[in-house]
Amino acid sequence: MKTYPLLDSLSQPESIQQLNPPELEQLSNDVRQFLVDTISVTGGHFASNLGTVELTVALFNQFDFRTDRVLWDVGHQAYPHKILTGRKSQFHTLRQHGGLSGFLRRSESPIYDHFGAGHASTSISAGVGMAKARDLAGEDHAVVAVIGDGSMTAGMAFEGLNQAGYLELKNFLVILNDNDMSINPNVGSLQGYLNQLISGQYYARWRDRIESIIKSIPVDSLSKGVAKLAKWSEETLKRIFIPGLLFEDLGFNYMGPVNGNDVVATQKLLIQAKEKMKQGPVLIHVQTKKGYGYAPAQKDPLKWHGVTAFDPIAGEINKSTSVSPPSFTKVFAEALIYLAERDDKVVGVTAAMLDGTGLNLFQAKFPGRTFDVGIAEQHAVTFSAGMSTKGFKPVCAIYSTFLQRGYDQVVHDVCLQNLPVVFAMDRAGLVGADGPTHHGLYDIPYLRCLPNMISMAPKDENEMRHMLFTAVELRQPVSLRYPRGNGFGVPLDPTLRMLPVGKGELLREGSDFCLIPLGTLVTPALAAAEILSAKGIECSVINPRFIKPLDVPLITQSLNHSRAVITMEDGALEGGFGSAILELMSLEGIQKPSLRLGVPDQVIEHGDPKILAQEVGLTPDRIADRIFKFKTQLFG
Repeated sequence: MKTYPLLDSLSQPESIQQLNPPELEQLSNDVRQFLVDTISVTGGHFASNLGTVELTVALFNQFDFRTDRVLWDVGHQAYPHKILTGRKSQFHTLRQHGGLSGFLRRSESPIYDHFGAGHASTSISAGVGMAKARDLAGEDHAVVAVIGDGSMTAGMAFEGLNQAGYLELKNFLVILNDNDMSINPNVGSLQGYLNQLISGQYYARWRDRIESIIKSIPVDSLSKGVAKLAKWSEETLKRIFIPGLLFEDLGFNYMGPVNGNDVVATQKLLIQAKEKMKQGPVLIHVQTKKGYGYAPAQKDPLKWHGVTAFDPIAGEINKSTSVSPPSFTKVFAEALIYLAERDDKVVGVTAAMLDGTGLNLFQAKFPGRTFDVGIAEQHAVTFSAGMSTKGFKPVCAIYSTFLQRGYDQVVHDVCLQNLPVVFAMDRAGLVGADGPTHHGLYDIPYLRCLPNMISMAPKDENEMRHMLFTAVELRQPVSLRYPRGNGFGVPLDPTLRMLPVGKGELLREGSDFCLIPLGTLVTPALAAAEILSAKGIECSVINPRFIKPLDVPLITQSLNHSRAVITMEDGALEGGFGSAILELMSLEGIQKPSLRLGVPDQVIEHGDPKILAQEVGLTPDRIADRIFKFKTQLFG
């Protein structure tokens, strides 16, 4: 069993405050080695956490987070934080069902996890709220918000900075963790600005010298003019050496850049920052390297951002030997390429998710027609709306859970204006190890209520291709939801065709129950129908294809020939697809018993999607069992 001398000896994180510089370096080495050894077995977010080891150790050296508050923007840079706060012995359960979350959870560590984080760009706003509440309560502890440079592309981060500067918050620190990347390399003007700050780091030394000169001038009538001249010189030097001085203009005392992978240098800058925080908000610019300290991850941080199990000695990620069907993501990307080759108006848009959505494959073929706007979902939606007004056909590829962040834009800028934007929502349904913040459970309720929106869900990867073609050609708002993971391995048609809007298909006939499963639940529903048939219960199965509009004639005809209806969806039951069927029945005057199967109104934890589907009752055996019990209750 491997040992980590200093890490193993820590009784509590507060003891880190007593460590000397060599011990801080040793602790950093221990944490990094523990990360490599553990993640190589469990998998998880890897490169980003390697980059924050020294920063985390330095923070615990200078702050007492039993009373001070730290907010990690996006939890996948907070593994070192978890390790140092009493969860080392549980770390082998990371991202596993019933184990530690891969993100921060207030319920997981009420003392040290001060704010939950799964999505990006929330730390500063939450930190401002905490700091102001602290002031109103008459307390004086520090609040520290750690935000990655990729997260700074979101408008919410600047909304928080704007208010913090306006309030002149004391004991408030923002740490900008600059590693040139979110998941993909960062994009936009802000990254160029940060590079200017790095190249202009000698400004801080000049500023300190100027301030000391100003303070040494005697305050009399003659020296007032000199002081004004010195102040003017300071402002002029700012503009010369750091054009814009964005953060200081927002009311922050800017410090850095500092090498965030040098624990001693980071510690020293934090000591200085604590003094300046007494006067107002401070922003420290910390440079870290994704994958730092583990050569393969440092060489290719994109590959090693999120990993499965790997060989830590060879530096090779374990590959599955089984042959699997292509993922929905890959099939989507190839279908989009197919469409773009035939229509030069088709463009792809995403928000810092090129690889996750498959648009990296589209970008390789059409770099000039691919737009990664950074972590800025609101902008991605309205940017797409703007492009559509000029006759282009934007396909806005954003995870279901992340599209929530641009909901007002979907409503106001797309649907109310009936603009033809296609929302390709990867990761719909139960996504697995990333857990509650990443499950795509709410898009059905939040989109089906919108005017002009057409919503589709394919039963398999081949149908998804036809739906994408249909969506691009419809010239109105369309959403297309599909899951993470591999497809079913069905044959792919050589050409794509338009699907008639609002038309489903009857896949199986039966007179006892009418099953209406949505999307990829069609396959489990057909399997459940076979199980039930062996018990003498015959079920019809409809593939609705469309969430909105529904195929009213097909559904009403099937319901009229059945004793009851069963709906199935891998999303929230409240306001979801099953609710849409009940609304249809009410409008059509159909009175039949109904059973809605889906995700209950509760937080769904992380875990293997197959385990989660079993828990919520969406596997073939659970579906058949629930229908059999329903039949027994109704008809004996």
